[in-house]
Amino acid sequence: MYNLSQSVTWKKLEQLALTSKNERIADAFAADANRFDDMSLRLGGLFLDYSKNLVSSQTLELLFQLVEHSPLRQRRAQMFSGDIVNVTEMRPVLHTALRNRGEEPVIVNGEDVMPEIRASLEKLKGFSEQVRQGKWLGYTGKPIRDIVNIGIGGSDLGPNMVCRALLQQRHEKLRIHFVSNVDGLHISKVLNSLNPETTLFIVSTKTFSTQETLLNAKSAKNWFLESAAEQDVAKHFVAVSTNQAAAVEFGIAAENIFEFWAWVGGRYSLWSSIGLPIALSIGYQGFIELLEGAYEMDQHFLNAPLEQNMPVIMALIGIWYINFHGAETQAIIPYDQALHQLPAFLQQLDMESNGKSVNVEGEPIDYATGPIVWGQTGSNGQHAFFQLLHQGTRFVPIDFIASLKTQEKTDEHHFALLTNMLAQANAFMNGDQSEGEQNHASCPGNRPSNVLLLDELNPRNLGALIALYEHKVFVQGAIWNINSFDQWGVQLGKKLATEISGEINKKSTNYDASTQGLMKLVREHVKAS
Repeated sequence: MYNLSQSVTWKKLEQLALTSKNERIADAFAADANRFDDMSLRLGGLFLDYSKNLVSSQTLELLFQLVEHSPLRQRRAQMFSGDIVNVTEMRPVLHTALRNRGEEPVIVNGEDVMPEIRASLEKLKGFSEQVRQGKWLGYTGKPIRDIVNIGIGGSDLGPNMVCRALLQQRHEKLRIHFVSNVDGLHISKVLNSLNPETTLFIVSTKTFSTQETLLNAKSAKNWFLESAAEQDVAKHFVAVSTNQAAAVEFGIAAENIFEFWAWVGGRYSLWSSIGLPIALSIGYQGFIELLEGAYEMDQHFLNAPLEQNMPVIMALIGIWYINFHGAETQAIIPYDQALHQLPAFLQQLDMESNGKSVNVEGEPIDYATGPIVWGQTGSNGQHAFFQLLHQGTRFVPIDFIASLKTQEKTDEHHFALLTNMLAQANAFMNGDQSEGEQNHASCPGNRPSNVLLLDELNPRNLGALIALYEHKVFVQGAIWNINSFDQWGVQLGKKLATEISGEINKKSTNYDASTQGLMKLVREHVKAS
């Protein structure tokens, strides 16, 4: 039986963490002139420097042993081959198949799913090119100029982040909007700036039953029908869903429903038809380049030795900090304004995947799992929360992310951006004790970080970056022996929201006094439909 915290390697890592607790990263550089070269990796247009971490060759050797004793190799093979790895929902997990650019089949229940995937891509291509070329006309014969994606969670965060990151490559005549919050102010603000004659809505919901998405879609449809007729809905609303019947009932033409499959998890779905806004914004070829970058990282993850495997190394360093140094959070700091929504995207990816307290057998575990992921752009962070990171009592590992080349003609700005990032990474490592160790100005340093550099922020490199983090999360989940692909905590919230919505006018006594009291206030002050 796999018992992680009782393994010999785990015990050795616990001991090593105790004996090395006073070691300093700066001293490791002084002792080894090759540390940067030995602790950096390149894959295509992505470069990782992990030398500013509290790890030695001994640490890494033990962490690699942890991998060898874990189910990682088996689960990695199962995931890529279409076997069931989401054991609580009895599903395969095949976001990797969505970006499979090779010829190899992927078999699920005895059938190759690749022909279906390629067909869905062709449909995506045909539709996106029609819209981008001005050939998809609205009910008054005008081409589409605004596209509103209505979704939440994985149906919003991934496409939203990618479209914002690649904003410089967007179609010059198309504006892409994203509506996710059920707060009516969100959709009202977007709709107020639009013309119904030239607006296309994408309703993105896996089951076509997500409460927030359907309410926003209904509001969008009502707004549209103030100017148009019911038969015009088909020209202005499309859906991305597994539930064709419900989408058709809403008024969406069957031929305008883009499918994906139950084996596509929401937080991994941007590679599927959920990525329709991406294809509309940057073009189908750009979307394919995004898939190709992810596929390159997939192949690296599958085939590179552990010691040269970028996702494995990042995952193990994270485990070292979470399980042996007590780190509770992970900061994501992009020094690139275009990546300002990356922390929110990675927050869902990591916390929804590895926020678990039982193993795959349903048994409680006695070690920490997924960290709290947070962050924002570096320039702003420097003048906000970096103070705590430099001098506070919290231990927070940091991932710095930047692109070397900018698409803007602002070399002076970009140079300042990158030098600020390098300065911060250096300051976190070295600190400043020139005024004395107890002085209020003293910064102790020895704060670890990774630095991830993209040659430039383009679809291929962004695809590789996203896949890198996906696989990092998967590796950690496999070592912790948890299921990274279900989200029962999310389902509980959805279930209770539906129940309370249905019972709020009944003065139900099925809830605690606090919930009943709050329901009463809602009844009195908000008209419940």
